[in-house]
Amino acid sequence: MPALGRVLIIAGSDSGGGAGIQADIKAVTALGGYAATAITAITVQNTLGVSAAYPVPPDVIAAQARAVLSDIGADVIKTGMLGDAEVVEQAARLLDDACLPAVVDPVMVAKGGARLLAVDAAQLVMRLLVPRAAVLTPNAPEAEALTGLAVATTDDLRRAGEALLAEGAGAVLMKGGHVPGPRVVDVLMTPYGETLFEAERIETRHTHGTGCTLASALATGLAQQMSVEAAAARAWAYVQEAIARAPGLGAGHGPLDHGWPLRGQDSRGKA
Repeated sequence: MPALGRVLIIAGSDSGGGAGIQADIKAVTALGGYAATAITAITVQNTLGVSAAYPVPPDVIAAQARAVLSDIGADVIKTGMLGDAEVVEQAARLLDDACLPAVVDPVMVAKGGARLLAVDAAQLVMRLLVPRAAVLTPNAPEAEALTGLAVATTDDLRRAGEALLAEGAGAVLMKGGHVPGPRVVDVLMTPYGETLFEAERIETRHTHGTGCTLASALATGLAQQMSVEAAAARAWAYVQEAIARAPGLGAGHGPLDHGWPLRGQDSRGKA
């Protein structure tokens, strides 16, 4: 039985429940961890997209995090939607003060196309958060924005991953969902080698929140004292199954089935 594992999540709220803080809490809970939060923004969204976003003042974000850390504590911090440069700077200060491993998901654009990180903040993420990340979890467009390298193939993912490791990330999980092809290949890269996670692409529109979910699932494993490789493998398998069992909600990019491990019999009739 793994340790409980406390994860403090610094990210935005998704009113539709498929991504952001809501997905993070579901993933952490489903994998046996304890989730606490510091909310960075309130978004108005559903499966059709984000129609508005209201940022939380940086000092309130910091107060939320410090209230949690001073009482409940945390084993790992996970960052998601930060919004702008001021919040990126605040997140970096919180990571320094907490002295805890961090899983950094460099959220930049929502599934429906809405920008969730100001353009001028991307390089600040590279300078301030990448070197503070125990694990960084960029998709191909995020890797391009951070490194300036084109990412269209799995080998491109590796090249961008090497650049991110060179900037100080402890490990990078390079997500290949945006790379064309019948199979999806994610590459976990550390200074000691790489691990591939590969599967047939699931043709579905129900992939909202996959990045948030994967990063929080990985953070849970680290909080439960799993190795980076083991935490990434469990997180990857959890997300693959959550996509396969998506409940089909909404008319757009629908949510995953975050709760599938909690049921004795799954939604596809397996024992």
